[in-house]
Amino acid sequence: MPAAPRRSAGTAPAARPRGHGDATAAVLLGALRHSATGTVALCLCALAVAATALALPAQLGHTLDLVLVGAPAAPGALALSAALLAAEVLLEALITHTGGTTTARSTAWLRRRGLDHLLSLAPHRAADRFAPGDLVTRLTGNAAEAGTAPGAAAGGVAAVLTPLGALLALALTDPWLAAVFVAGLPLLAWLLRSFTRDSSAAVRRYQHAQAELAARLVEALGGARTIAAAGTLRTEHRRILAPLPQLGVHGRQMWRVYGNAVAGSAVLVPLLTTAVLAVGGLRLAHGALTVGALLAATRYATLAAGLGGVTGQLNTLVRGRSAARRLGELLALPALATGSRPLPADGPGRLELRAVTVIRDGAPALRDVDLVVPGGTTMAVVGASGAGKSLLAAVAGRLVEPDAGCVLLDGVPLETVDPRRLRREVGYAFERPALFGDTLGEAIGFGPDGPADERDVAAAARAADADAFIRLLPHGYRTPPDRAPLSGGEHQRIGLARAFARAGRLLVLDDATSGLDTVTEHRVGRALLHGVRPGTRLLITHRVATAARADLVAWIADGRVRAVAPHARLWQDAAYRAVFAPGAPDAPAPAAPRAAP
Repeated sequence: MPAAPRRSAGTAPAARPRGHGDATAAVLLGALRHSATGTVALCLCALAVAATALALPAQLGHTLDLVLVGAPAAPGALALSAALLAAEVLLEALITHTGGTTTARSTAWLRRRGLDHLLSLAPHRAADRFAPGDLVTRLTGNAAEAGTAPGAAAGGVAAVLTPLGALLALALTDPWLAAVFVAGLPLLAWLLRSFTRDSSAAVRRYQHAQAELAARLVEALGGARTIAAAGTLRTEHRRILAPLPQLGVHGRQMWRVYGNAVAGSAVLVPLLTTAVLAVGGLRLAHGALTVGALLAATRYATLAAGLGGVTGQLNTLVRGRSAARRLGELLALPALATGSRPLPADGPGRLELRAVTVIRDGAPALRDVDLVVPGGTTMAVVGASGAGKSLLAAVAGRLVEPDAGCVLLDGVPLETVDPRRLRREVGYAFERPALFGDTLGEAIGFGPDGPADERDVAAAARAADADAFIRLLPHGYRTPPDRAPLSGGEHQRIGLARAFARAGRLLVLDDATSGLDTVTEHRVGRALLHGVRPGTRLLITHRVATAARADLVAWIADGRVRAVAPHARLWQDAAYRAVFAPGAPDAPAPAAPRAAP
């Protein structure tokens, strides 16, 4: 295992990509639009709560004055006060329910949008930028935090309007009491501003450290056998938990900022309320206020001091915005452009690469590749490790978009082809196939048009020399993939069977027979010619026998096509022979000329 994750867990806190604010706003506005009904309902409930909360102190004060003088209207006033209290409780309950529902729907939408966008990318696009654990964090925890933003924004309406309305009501009740309260507002405003500034930075750093930890953990889980075999459990334990101290530092800083704001509010709010009450008592003693008016003024001062309670809403919004920024970085990755053109119905599967260049890590991994694979032929692609063989295979079926040049299938540029049609006509088998489905039969029939017919699945398994060992399993084709004791070669044969079941006019085998013994590989090679739908074959291989059976061989070196010719002709070149026998004498020889297919 490497000493550190292969990819960064995301953009470091100090480095913000261009336009990240636009991406963050797009995420938040999208969630808000998707939950528009719930958000509007939440805003209306919040406004109703604010109106009830503002009406209640005046009504309680008026009721108290009526009760003290024994007025006949006192019972009616008491009933109205009770109704306002009941309405406030019911509205708060409705806000809690609506807020939870809105948050759940926003979160689900953000996760679906993030997953849909992730799957719309070229397979390498997200993997080159983000580690798997970081992607999981963005689509789960970060989506959940960003999903709280619409509810928090709606709740913030009441959190702001109620104190402002209470301050206005306090001024109408007694201007002197309002003046006393306003004198303390600068301290409260400074407290909220400091919290917003410091909390945003702390939350951003915390989420980054959290993603780094998740990325290392997922990487270690994927390489568990390697760790066990190497005896590096303690080393990996330390490596995985290396971000933990920083996570703790940022977490404590985040809660310290929040705690300081809450503590400041807890001190300042009672002081303001006490000051208003003290001045109100003096005004009551001089006959400028009634007892009911003092009760109302005290309650309004408490509500106006609720600006300090905005801290909780701000904390939720800050965390949601930071999480939305991380989701926005994923959503900002350009999706793979698609077209709608059909492929010629009778096309033979002619593949053509024209001046194809692919950049990796700032350097060309494929350079001006020109290659033609005639329809119906089998071409092997050989070369030393790192020459660009697998990248060429990915470009051939548009799993990777070239940075320059174009790829055509039967004369049609791949970027203009309908993606579902393209996936029906271009099949892949990989060195380490991933098996999807609840059973081995579903894994073999996995494709764009739903499960394949059982007879087609069995025929494909026979062609891949997999039918015999599958039938020996207790449940045969109904065996779950994770319950099947498959060897590396058997696993590859299941992947080959899946490709054979969905074979179109072009079939790409990316070192998909490397785990097979010679006899099995020979049977699979024969099935490619006679047991699978006829078409064009592109075989990435490092085996002499596979190259020898191919109609043509494309020899790749340093990201370029060095030669295209039959294997027998290329074998005369010592440098070509050295590709299959590393360490063998590599006699200097001129590059073999390219042969026209």
